[in-house]
Amino acid sequence: MDLAYENNSTTTEQNIEKKVFSYIGLAAKAGRLSSGEFMTEKAVKEGKAKLVLVSAEASDNTKKMFTNMCTYYKVPIYFFGDKTKLGHAIGKEFRASLVLLDKGLADMVEKQLNMLKIDSSGESSES
Repeated sequence: MDLAYENNSTTTEQNIEKKVFSYIGLAAKAGRLSSGEFMTEKAVKEGKAKLVLVSAEASDNTKKMFTNMCTYYKVPIYFFGDKTKLGHAIGKEFRASLVLLDKGLADMVEKQLNMLKIDSSGESSES
């Protein structure tokens, strides 16, 4: 019984990840996303950022910089995916950071990421 539950949980996590990457791709096609360290930083500082995504593979220095900046500017930040997958979702080679500029898309991505956290830890955890 536990094995069946574990397989179902893995499938659910994969579906959530697919949805997140789909929303990221949609935002890129709509022109409501910026990527790369410089453009992400610029969007946050200009107040245009609605949600920041940083690759889980990003360096500790990059994670710390974005965490501090997003905390100061009160922008939600999540560490999600690897550089290659984030890049491919937006039609680029690889990206360590990206920012969603549309509130509606940001809310949908954040909802999916929160579901992923709940599934993986068993309880909700805010960033």
